[in-house]
Amino acid sequence: MSPAHRLTAVLAAGVLATSACSSGTNASGGSDGLRVSAVATDRAGTEAVIEAFKAANPGVEITTSYADTDQYQGTLRTQLSSGTAPDVFFAWPGNGNPGAIEVLAPTGYLADLSGRPWTSKIPPGVEPVTRVDGKTYVVPLTFVGIGGLFNAGAMDEIGAEPPQTWSDLLAFCDRAEAEGKVAFALGNQTDWVTQLVDYALVATTVYADAPDFARNMQAGSATFAGSGWKTAMDKYLEMDERGCFSEDPLGTSFETSVTQLAKGDAVATIQVTSTLNQVKSEAPQGTGFGLFPVPATDDAAQTRMPGAAGGAFAMNAKAKNPDLATEFIDFLASPTAMNLYASATGNLPSIPNDQFELDPTLQPLVDFQKANRTVPFMDQFWPNPKVQQAHFTGVQNMFAGEADPNTVLKQMDDAYKEE
Repeated sequence: MSPAHRLTAVLAAGVLATSACSSGTNASGGSDGLRVSAVATDRAGTEAVIEAFKAANPGVEITTSYADTDQYQGTLRTQLSSGTAPDVFFAWPGNGNPGAIEVLAPTGYLADLSGRPWTSKIPPGVEPVTRVDGKTYVVPLTFVGIGGLFNAGAMDEIGAEPPQTWSDLLAFCDRAEAEGKVAFALGNQTDWVTQLVDYALVATTVYADAPDFARNMQAGSATFAGSGWKTAMDKYLEMDERGCFSEDPLGTSFETSVTQLAKGDAVATIQVTSTLNQVKSEAPQGTGFGLFPVPATDDAAQTRMPGAAGGAFAMNAKAKNPDLATEFIDFLASPTAMNLYASATGNLPSIPNDQFELDPTLQPLVDFQKANRTVPFMDQFWPNPKVQQAHFTGVQNMFAGEADPNTVLKQMDDAYKEE
């Protein structure tokens, strides 16, 4: 299928998925109501804050729609260009994918939120990816990490502990296999999942020694191919060859990997923390879970953990109901909404507050954040969505035996230079 035909198919599928997931007080979405859309992975958080907003505003009509990430991104762009986009919608901080604000803001589709009172409360570590040319375009709701989510019962069954070094990690894979379990569930059939193991490893193999790597890339003094990205990709493939992952990662979807972890067929998975509550919802009652930073060297002190602004919402510059949309955006920035959203999605609120009740599973992310050992998600500083797509495709080709790390990294470097 040609890229153009593939895009058409994705857009069509997105429209169908979005329509199929619509809900709300009044599905017709009258002019007095509000239309909100989000990615399916953040549905629980979105619905939690919508219910709270409706409780505080009796009679308000809200229509919602959800779609899987790749479908959502394509559909959103189509809706924005055709004037049919929702009033408020999920958007990604920073850059690097078609739904990110640095891609959308220059088109004039996003409302400038700089004058809202909550913008001054956004933490310095999050603020840069909420702004474009000095203007704020999203309200960030969560701080999200990437790490090894593990099923505590399955970990006990194989008699293992969370690995702290690279050697520990390989031994963990061997131990799980010997006990008839998958060490790390991996659903590389789903595009966006392909990046997560690399991100977890690159946080250490690149940023532990080169914390300014993203800035150096932007200045043209660093490249993917000449960096610790090569080390990370080699280790990614070493894990696959060692039997660390699901039997057929390219034939395994994100949903299947979640089920493997929830049931204890897999001991762990390298995932975003927002997956935690989805895993919990599928697991037998009483199942415990934990989180560990993914080591990439035998020096545990070097280990870094990806952590960055996650779920965020933008306002349509041509919202059909701008007053209600603005009121909803301001509500999202409140501690009440942020805490509801963070709790429902298994993350931390992007603006810390004393009212948030931390899920103990997330304590490692909090500890690494406090110790300044977290690294922003790599794609948030990439100049265009083509780099991420080259990464997605490259990892899938590596797992299919059709590419090696050097080839993929060159493709990523080439995409990085494109306008």
